[in-house]
Amino acid sequence: MKIAKRITLAVLIFVLLIIGASGIVVTNENEYSLVRQFGKVDHVVSDAGVSFKIPFIQSVDKLPKQTLLYDLASSDVITSDKKTMICDSYILWHITDPLKFAQTLNSSITNAEARLNTIVYNSTKNVISSTTQNDVITGRDGALSAAIIANIGNSLDSYGIELLAFETKQLDLPGDNKAAVYERMISERDNIAATYTAEGSSEAQIIRNTTDKEVTVLLSEAEKNAEILIAEGEAEYMRILSEAYSDASKQEFYTFVRSLDALKVSMNGDNKTVILSPDSPIAQIFYGR
Repeated sequence: MKIAKRITLAVLIFVLLIIGASGIVVTNENEYSLVRQFGKVDHVVSDAGVSFKIPFIQSVDKLPKQTLLYDLASSDVITSDKKTMICDSYILWHITDPLKFAQTLNSSITNAEARLNTIVYNSTKNVISSTTQNDVITGRDGALSAAIIANIGNSLDSYGIELLAFETKQLDLPGDNKAAVYERMISERDNIAATYTAEGSSEAQIIRNTTDKEVTVLLSEAEKNAEILIAEGEAEYMRILSEAYSDASKQEFYTFVRSLDALKVSMNGDNKTVILSPDSPIAQIFYGR
């Protein structure tokens, strides 16, 4: 009887342990715990730690809380100028409302990725179809991604999902027309460069012509001013001479000075001998007449 009681007690303790263990819910930092009762979500545990559920009646599903990556399959898209391009992209997303996620997507990551694939592909196609090929290529620095995310808007809110980022791994041309398109783009860039060069040359010529005109005007003004100054100087010189010769007391002195200047000019070279006639004005100076 004692052995039977011990066995029964041990079995009872074991059953209680199993029941107790089945009632414990452990939630990690990177996950949500969805507690279901008869298949329906009863409540969601978002905080990490230990919580409890009703054993055998309630069950637990786990959903990831961290950022998830989904790699979309490469697909053909057509630009507004009817050019075909190949888009290979990926997205980053996470679950923001686990209850909505469970109700709309049956707690399935696979279902969520299928829904994301459809929505993101449609948005990519819509944005690129309204954009020229050149704008698509130049928009790979972030403008294209921003336009696609803006086009999706809040359509994922009803699934409890948030799209964090859309990035293109490759946005290229099909192999059969890539060379032709590149040649056309190079030709267009050459034409643009030639236009800029011609405009620059025209502007440079205008600047040179304007500068030459300004220089000519300045030189003309300078020459005119120089002629005026020379004329004024000569007039002043003549005025001074006139005043000097008009005064009898000064006339003799200036005659003397000018005669010496004339003698000085005539004595050039190595021969310093001067022969003068008696009636020469210079000889008259030395004769004291």
